[in-house]
Amino acid sequence: MNARIDDSVLLSVEGLTRRFGGLVAVNAVTLDLHVGEVHAVIGTNGAGKSTLINMLSGEIEASAGRIRLDGEDITTRAQFRRALAGVGRSYQRTTIFPEFSVHENCRLAAQAATPRPWAIWQPSRGCAASSASADAALEAAGLAAEAHRIAGTLSHGAQRQLEVAMCLATHPRVLLLDEPLAGMGAEETDRMLNLLAQLKATHAILLVEHDMDAVFRVADRITVMVNGTVIATGSPDAIRENPEVRTAYLGEEH
Repeated sequence: MNARIDDSVLLSVEGLTRRFGGLVAVNAVTLDLHVGEVHAVIGTNGAGKSTLINMLSGEIEASAGRIRLDGEDITTRAQFRRALAGVGRSYQRTTIFPEFSVHENCRLAAQAATPRPWAIWQPSRGCAASSASADAALEAAGLAAEAHRIAGTLSHGAQRQLEVAMCLATHPRVLLLDEPLAGMGAEETDRMLNLLAQLKATHAILLVEHDMDAVFRVADRITVMVNGTVIATGSPDAIRENPEVRTAYLGEEH
């Protein structure tokens, strides 16, 4: 008989491990992502955070452990199949098409999620479905007024918002966000945190981030990793007061 899966959990990770030769980059990580929560993963450089996201998105294979989406085992499923099933992600580095318009960036993302190989005689820009998905994603990300701007002319913060919008255009249920606040100023950070607070109502969000002030503002749950291993998971208050976390990560002695 299969183990019972908590119906409130959208993405479940159990004992997830990744080895590179003799190096264990991620060591038996277990965590759950819920709709309605921002679950932050923090840790110093080399803690295994990006490797974890890469395994969840399907970019690299797990050496051991299980990943379940809505109770279905997707551990060995290819990256594009996970994306089609509703797992979306952003990257540390900006991955937009800078020479295209903001809307076209989102439309291309939507088109990739719902390809129409039979419509070879129709211009792709005339696809009403992908255009509608792009419009909705830009509205959700607060970029509707910038739809016709060339993406490369946006501020750094707005480009990061565009990456989230491109992800939303693929209709994900899970958002894996790898340092979306990197390089942002205070005002841009506020906009992104407000966006994440809105998106969590309909998505399960995993946030990897180095900005601790931002993490403690937006996260509902925090997992702390050191050398590939989880040392604590809990509410922001519990993590803030955890002696092991304060010593190992926040740099305080006790």
